[in-house]
Amino acid sequence: MSECVIEAKNFSWRHATRKDPAFSPLSFRINRGECILLSGASGAGKSTLLSAIAGVLGGAEEGEQSGSLEVAGLVGLVLQDPNSQVIASRVGDDVAFGCENLGMPTASIWHRVHEALTLVGLDMPLDTPTRYLSGGQKQRLALAGVIAMGADIIILDEPTANIDPQGRQEVRAAVEKLLSNRDVTVLIVEHRTALWHNLATRFLSLDKHGIHELPPEHLPQALTLPPAQPERAQAEPLIQVQHVRTITNREHTFDVPLGASTVLTGPNGVGKTQLAMVLSGIDAPRVGTLLVHEKIAKGLHTPPHKWKSAQLVHRIGTVFQNPEHQFLARTVAEDLLLSGSSERAEELLHRLRLDHVRDAHPFTLSGGEKRRLSVATALMGKPELLVLDEPTFGQDPATFAALTQLLRELNDEGVSIFSITHDEQFIATLGDKHIHIDPLHTPSHIAGTPHASASRTPSHAPRNNS
Repeated sequence: MSECVIEAKNFSWRHATRKDPAFSPLSFRINRGECILLSGASGAGKSTLLSAIAGVLGGAEEGEQSGSLEVAGLVGLVLQDPNSQVIASRVGDDVAFGCENLGMPTASIWHRVHEALTLVGLDMPLDTPTRYLSGGQKQRLALAGVIAMGADIIILDEPTANIDPQGRQEVRAAVEKLLSNRDVTVLIVEHRTALWHNLATRFLSLDKHGIHELPPEHLPQALTLPPAQPERAQAEPLIQVQHVRTITNREHTFDVPLGASTVLTGPNGVGKTQLAMVLSGIDAPRVGTLLVHEKIAKGLHTPPHKWKSAQLVHRIGTVFQNPEHQFLARTVAEDLLLSGSSERAEELLHRLRLDHVRDAHPFTLSGGEKRRLSVATALMGKPELLVLDEPTFGQDPATFAALTQLLRELNDEGVSIFSITHDEQFIATLGDKHIHIDPLHTPSHIAGTPHASASRTPSHAPRNNS
């Protein structure tokens, strides 16, 4: 019989700010060398379970445990956000960090660093600045760090949720090579299971009733959703972006059509988030102009980055890449009420499936719930334009469908949508206009739909120069 490395017996955990446990009592075994693919609805408690296995749930002041959970081995945890795991400014130092914390002999550390980087396919000088790495490279860097430490249980919590398609394949290839070369146990949480299907040796599903073995043919499938509507992209421009440059120094010229859903794609690191922050009025462009339609300007005659926050909230709503940056109150309900009425809060709680966590602290929500709450906070002011940075990460198929349906309903109500995404299904459903940033060239390239001329200006739009 294979050696058991993780065993739960009626294990459960209740966060200190929650009335109910994160999941029902769980009993399961995971043996050495297995590759487990764990699925489950958003909010089922997957990340809480992974944190428990990794030993990072905290002490009694953080929550209450029942039952037992035994883990035999050193655990390495790789999270969703590539940027949150970069510790050092140089590649070699970043991989060595965990080894140094464990007090390993200096002579052995750099051998481990080189070996781990080779294993994950990062063949680059050790003094390479980590800020130059793509999202996929940063995820492989995090994986190299836990490999160098000697982790024999490796947990991947939605490791491809925030990276581009090429990066996903890079991470998968690195895990496949790891499994072929090391006697390790790997536990992967993903909503999009197709990428990992052929690597997994077992499939588990977590729901409100507990944890269950799942036959491969019963893995979660992507839903069939209505296709994008390119005809919407022919509407007059809500905002015209003319020769705008951000801190990445790429020049961008495009239109955001009124009442349509526009998606922005491109590899990690090409400046999509910086461009979205300029469009949303959070940042000022280094050079260039935003021409704003009167529907959104509503009598203002200055660029969006000069609008006061009270003016901005009813004109442009922003959903940040990190949802926690938007949370200000002690409970979900209180957070929504900071910027709108109780009636609006109740409507959004219901539409975004957050009713059950209304009294919970926002920071205790699952990744998918945090994302939906961040969307809700941006919608409280009933903005004319909604700018979203990776809106669908952490969403199971059902909540993904509900979120895309809500965004399309907002289009029908006259709200314009601008989203940064790597999600092919989101593009297929909401990519009425598709703008792609090519890393090899300075200008933005428009894919799939005609490029609206930057000189075409609504006759009643104020010309706001930044």
